[in-house]
Amino acid sequence: MSLTATIEFQGKKYEFPVTEGTEGEMGIDIKTLRGASGLVTLDPGYKNTGSCESAITFLDGEKGILRYRGYSIEELAEHADFLEVAYLLIFGELPNKEQLEKFDADIKAESHVDEEMKKILDGFPKSAHPMGVLSSLTSALIAFNPSAVDVSSEEKMYTSIVRILAKFPVLVAWAMRKKMGLPLDYGDDSLGYVENIHKMMFKRPNQEYKRNPLVIEALDKLLILHADHEQNCSTSTVRIVGSSHAGLFASLSAGISALWGPLHGGANQAVLEMLEAIQEDGGDTKKYMAKAKDKNDPFRLMGFGHRVYKNFDPRARIIKKSADEVLGDLGIDDPILDIAKGLEKEALEDKYFVDRKLYPNVDFYSGIIYRALGIPVEMFTVMFALGRLPGWIAQWREMRLKKEPIGRPRQIYTGENHRSFKKINER
Repeated sequence: MSLTATIEFQGKKYEFPVTEGTEGEMGIDIKTLRGASGLVTLDPGYKNTGSCESAITFLDGEKGILRYRGYSIEELAEHADFLEVAYLLIFGELPNKEQLEKFDADIKAESHVDEEMKKILDGFPKSAHPMGVLSSLTSALIAFNPSAVDVSSEEKMYTSIVRILAKFPVLVAWAMRKKMGLPLDYGDDSLGYVENIHKMMFKRPNQEYKRNPLVIEALDKLLILHADHEQNCSTSTVRIVGSSHAGLFASLSAGISALWGPLHGGANQAVLEMLEAIQEDGGDTKKYMAKAKDKNDPFRLMGFGHRVYKNFDPRARIIKKSADEVLGDLGIDDPILDIAKGLEKEALEDKYFVDRKLYPNVDFYSGIIYRALGIPVEMFTVMFALGRLPGWIAQWREMRLKKEPIGRPRQIYTGENHRSFKKINER
């Protein structure tokens, strides 16, 4: 027996089907609501609105569960590498050995970025924020790949996917090297995907590149943990832009811009800016923990709690271990990182934070790791975008293959009623 929900308004009842997901989530299908009753729903921020049905990521914020295509984030972070997870998210299954090798080889074959892209990069001042640079360069890729993706062709869809997976890390590295005044690097096809990203970002022109397995593993985990997160702001942006049949690169560029905001991907940058402000004020963590608990104090403790997870962020549990290992291995003496560790210790022991489940989240630990690795604070959100790339691609691909309609939210108008026009001398 199919489930239904009834809405009663002004003495009339309207019945709508209820859709149930594979994890027991339920949603009222109201696509006929306006036609039947003249009503629309009002849900600012879409906090209670399901914009689509998706088979990619399952998230249960109350229980602290995150799964990609049914696989727990804990198992994937422990046993898979980023390229395997990218393949899983985009194509629905973990690749076998032959599929992974082909995927890797096909990405490497597309890793060259047209030399004219350098002219576009040169047009940005050194002071330009890397997220603005990355969004612009991603959009500029359209000029060098002008044909639209034929979504009915698996081959053309696959080519577009490996092309952006290949070129995006180059753009990320170029954005950072521009900021740091370093010559551009094209990487090394003999290296793995994540290791090559690290080399492109950090290789000095007068030094031999040295591999640190612990650093590469931490980066790999961070990218996996950020690879997808259900229908968040940037992912929804990618889907709604793509719903107009805009191309993949244009949709991704829009997603990058959405991610830039401090309430979304910019949160890890905000964490480090907060830590720097605490240091400038003397580094007293107890003082700032007290300020965070004072409702009348405007200070906000960044990197603690999460708008979705009402328990410990499962990604934070995983990356905390990597943060401890990286800091221990690199032996960095950094007062900013000492402040971070002090805040973490107090929050995990303070009854106020424990009772409210305001635990350190993934943004807190990722910011710590990125700083320890020597990544500039302005690049933190760029690294988030690099990790989120396969999730955006998967969501765009799913939306196009399912032939979802163009996104077009409704509104409740609250402006003036009809008014007669007055000539300028009568106003």
